[in-house]
Order: sequence, then structure tokens, then C-alpha cells
Amino acid sequence: MKIGVISDIHGNYEALKSVLKELDGLDVSEVYSLGDVVGYYSQVNECCEELIERNIPNLMGNHDWYLSSGGFCLRSKSVNDCLKYQRKIIKEENVEWLRKSEVQRFLGNIHMVHGGWSDPIDEYINEPSMDYFSRIEGKIFMSGHTHIQILKQFGDKIYCNPGSVGQPRDNNPKAAFAVVENNKIKLHRVEYDMEKVFQLMNKAGFNDYYYGSLKSGAKNLCRLE
Repeated sequence: MKIGVISDIHGNYEALKSVLKELDGLDVSEVYSLGDVVGYYSQVNECCEELIERNIPNLMGNHDWYLSSGGFCLRSKSVNDCLKYQRKIIKEENVEWLRKSEVQRFLGNIHMVHGGWSDPIDEYINEPSMDYFSRIEGKIFMSGHTHIQILKQFGDKIYCNPGSVGQPRDNNPKAAFAVVENNKIKLHRVEYDMEKVFQLMNKAGFNDYYYGSLKSGAKNLCRLE
């Protein structure tokens, strides 16, 4: 079985469309989302509805939680500015769908979460290590949240972050995803129509401060402010 794994779409429907088109061409049998369908960009309804239509299961990400719970982010004013806008436009049925997102998924010997294994929604695994994964039962581990594409092996254990579809932070602006086949993981990148995202964000009242990192794939939207 060949599966696609995506994460951190963040309302970037243009990136999502390109990734799904690429996955269709790779003849994957199923696609799974590691969370954060919403947050940051303006097409949150389109992203939710694409996943719903394709029957792509989603895990609960921290931005999905903020939006579906009525909560907010303690770390970033930028996040909360975007959440305020998204709450005005998101359809109630899409909020209800987000609320049904699970916090973890087991797919054969693959264990998936959004964040990490001590906090499945909001733990950042910035530097995966042998010590960390030696304390967790299992063979293959996949999570998102950091927006940095990683594939590492620790003895008989494998860890993969497929990277971010909608907001890469590893200095590569191309949308990221992963494909798993017979317990082997391959990382992928694909270009998308970034200018349309900028136009839609401007129309929604957001300037380059909120979307400028997309141009370079730099990390500058998690400011503590």
C-alpha cells in the first residue's frame, strides 16, 4: 500500500491543490493529514472541504484546536490576528469537522500525531534524537507542527516530518509532503501558485508581514509578540 502524508496546510489552498495533484500522479491509495488544516491563510473553507470531499482523515493540530475550541495562541499575535479573521469566514460545518479530528492515529506500524509523543497537539520535535524515540514503543513515527521536513533513522526506528504543505520553514518555499510504501518513506516538494495566496491575503486585509515568509520558506511567523 502506498499512502501520502501531508501536514500544516494552514489555509493555503493553492499549495494543497498542487500537493494533491502530485499525489494523484503518484497513485497513492490513501492520504492522511497530520493536522493544522487552518491557520495563517485565507482559504480555510476550501482546505477543509477538499479534505472532506476526498475523505482524508485529519489529526488535531494546535491551530485546528484554537479555531474549533474558540481558544487562542499564547505565543503569537500574528496567529491570533489570523484566527480572528478565520472565525468570521469559516463555515460551521467545517468547524464541526475540525472538532472531530483525532489526536493520534495508528496505521499498521506507523504512529502519527501532530506535535509529539508527550504532547500530541503542541510539542515541537525540533531535534529528533535516539534518546527521545528509544522511550516510545513503535517502529515508524510521523508528526508535523515544526514545518521542517525531516527523515531520520534511529536504530530500528524511523522518524519523519513530511514538512508543511502551506508554510514551509526550512528555507525551501516549495510545498512539502511524504509518501510511504512498504515501510519506506520518500520526501517530496512541489511548486504552487504563491501569487494567488498573496492576492487573497491582501484582499482579506493582510499585508506582506503575514505572508512574506512564503517567498523564501523562512521561519518568521512564530514571533513571540
